[in-house]
Amino acid sequence: QVQLVESGGGSVQSGGSLRLSCAVFGATYSNNLCMGWFRQAPGKEREGVAVIGLLGITNYAESVKGRFTISQDNAKTTLYLQMNSLKPEDTALYYCAARWFCPTNLLGPTSYKFWGQGTQVTVSS
Repeated sequence: QVQLVESGGGSVQSGGSLRLSCAVFGATYSNNLCMGWFRQAPGKEREGVAVIGLLGITNYAESVKGRFTISQDNAKTTLYLQMNSLKPEDTALYYCAARWFCPTNLLGPTSYKFWGQGTQVTVSS
């Protein structure tokens, strides 16, 4: 069973930066693990933010392109999300998620099986 543990959330002013981390446990065949970051703001549906595929190809939501960068270590035991130029509308609970092999809809949250507990990101204006 794959377990995901996020860290790195916090409060920051508009224009600031944060780096989220997601530690991966129990993934015996980590090369087959498709991973991403998702977020959910109060009163809104969960949405995809960034995904990194099996070959390291990345995919971003339009709202974060050019500001956020998803990456992972070589052993694929830790997933990162570097968030720059943060805006108040980025405020949300951020989740790390994973599934075996990548779905057709990379940024669709319902396609992912394993989820972390979430880490709060709050951006003030």
